Amino acid sequence: MTTETTTTTTTTISSTFRPIGSYAAIGDSFTEGVGDPGPGGSFVGWADRLAVLLSDQHPEDSFRYANLAVRGRLLDQIVDEQVPRAKELAPDLVSFCAGGNDIIRPGSDPDAVAERFEAAVADLVGSVGRVMITTGFDTRGVPVLKHLRGKVATYSAHVRAIADRYDCPVLDLWSLKSVQDRRAWDDDRLHLSPEGHTRVALRAAQVLGLDVPADPDQPWPPQQPRGSAEVTRDNIHWAREHLVPWIGRRLRGESSGDHVEAKRPDLLPL
Repeated sequence: MTTETTTTTTTTISSTFRPIGSYAAIGDSFTEGVGDPGPGGSFVGWADRLAVLLSDQHPEDSFRYANLAVRGRLLDQIVDEQVPRAKELAPDLVSFCAGGNDIIRPGSDPDAVAERFEAAVADLVGSVGRVMITTGFDTRGVPVLKHLRGKVATYSAHVRAIADRYDCPVLDLWSLKSVQDRRAWDDDRLHLSPEGHTRVALRAAQVLGLDVPADPDQPWPPQQPRGSAEVTRDNIHWAREHLVPWIGRRLRGESSGDHVEAKRPDLLPL
């Protein structure tokens, strides 16, 4: 299979892989879909949207999907809680995105996080059909994360090297330029908006060799310039509504994922 031509390089899987009839997603808030509201207070997100694109390749009710991701989870928690379940389900595809919450913690070492991530990848690849792993975003345009750009780049370089060693397809978010637009991000500036999640899902589908209905890196519509007063109001609102509560949870040792369970713990038809 071939992928649609884009302006960036996309690593695709080999055509010798068997078709993807089942998919399990593991990770944190990014994979759970925070920022992309769904019915009943749940979230949709890029993994759910990718599952729909994959299911379209199969007869109705024959494709199965699980989403084990939980917001706020650190890498070791994902390895302890979600990796064993993914191995038990043994789907044709597992997407594994983890380490971001570790990297943003003060004093964290991206090299050490990558070592633990590689051990989990090595454990997974022997039990499931294939493992798609994910780089970090280029955070230069994300106000709350831009100072971490070097650490994210280091971790992402490790992820690409791990993918080479274990023959894993790579969802390279660093090269997805369209998500550097502020409209790709939720009001909290930490999670993607619905459109951001959609663009990631399209890129993931490309990586897996699917023809997609739109280019994930297509330009955004033109937008009126914002004045300094509007930017200041937005920054004050963001600090009050999102930054202060986030800092408070950190100081109290709390996580946004406390008492949250996986939204789709079993492989079920879509």
